[in-house]
Amino acid sequence: MRPASRIEQLPAYLFADLDRKRRAAEQRGLDVISLSIGDPDLPTPEPIVEAARAALADPSLHRYPDYAGSARFRQACADWLEMRFGQRFDPQREILGLIGSKEGIAHLPLAVCNPGDVLLCPEPGYPVYAAAAQLAGAEVHALALRAERGFLPDLDAVPAGICGRARALWINYPHNPTGAVAGLDFYARAVDFCARHELVLCADAAYSEIGFEGYRASSVFEVPGAREVAVEFHSMSKTFNMTGWRIAFVAGRPDVIAPLGALKSNLDSGPFGVVQAAAVAALELGPGPRDAVCEVYQRRRDRLVEGLRAAGLAPSCPRATFYVWVPVPGGDDVGFAARLVEQLGVLVAPGSGFGPSGAGYVRFSLTVADSRLDEAVERLEKLAL
Repeated sequence: MRPASRIEQLPAYLFADLDRKRRAAEQRGLDVISLSIGDPDLPTPEPIVEAARAALADPSLHRYPDYAGSARFRQACADWLEMRFGQRFDPQREILGLIGSKEGIAHLPLAVCNPGDVLLCPEPGYPVYAAAAQLAGAEVHALALRAERGFLPDLDAVPAGICGRARALWINYPHNPTGAVAGLDFYARAVDFCARHELVLCADAAYSEIGFEGYRASSVFEVPGAREVAVEFHSMSKTFNMTGWRIAFVAGRPDVIAPLGALKSNLDSGPFGVVQAAAVAALELGPGPRDAVCEVYQRRRDRLVEGLRAAGLAPSCPRATFYVWVPVPGGDDVGFAARLVEQLGVLVAPGSGFGPSGAGYVRFSLTVADSRLDEAVERLEKLAL
């Protein structure tokens, strides 16, 4: 059977392709160290696991959960946002539980866009932004992120005709894949831009809690006027090593939360109640587990950056995320990544997989055990450029 045309038009998902390359190298007998995917190797903190164990014994949580997330979970999300960013939200109208932030990000264009509308998507960027827009029948207008601008989009360069057709703008800081960060001055410009053009400002804050040397990411809601234009996605995955648990939330504009919730109620049944109970425990832990995670990633970042520089490369030294963004000699990121896995058994993500402006870079992830990262660095230091 031939698939639907919307599926045929989708590009191959970057990480599925990387997994195929890993398997091919392993079939040739290589010991492959994957530094390609941002999937934390550290265990979920024990208090979270214990909360899930206790919740699993509660028969009421074995039934269909509340579509929007339990009242307790949404209240915990609201309390966390107030504690972390000083912003108070109505947990009933302004917060929606998600089965991982990827699910909410993928559904948002279906909730706010009509076929032919335009979504402004940064690139390089998380591939789901553009793929979800395509599935919704929307047109993607790419915002190229360049090193000379600190990997921030030039909103003034968006053509007036595009602004008139646009429905939403995606931003993502701390940024995947570059590790770039944004300050409140940029958020203020983004809020003003969206207010002037009547856009939804969609802020993906999945990496807000992964920062180094005291860096703490801001929320777009710390900018006056953001409540009128923005929604912000937060995830348990990166902060609490809960990628497999699939739990997140979105907060912000009630007129965006409501249609997204209506869409979800027709497509899924909400996060598993036991996982919501675990997420409540996570949100109530305080900064200790987050700080411990950041210490591990900072140590790994320093080791990797040192090794890459010893190999003759010029990596960034990010203040946030668990990624290192590296320009490659000659600019052929796909060929360079293929060479690393075929010759050294080190798998990285080609930058062009995140969009055309990512060409000439590769992304290294810090989500492997220290011993494996050390082995990868030792291999990379032998690289003959």
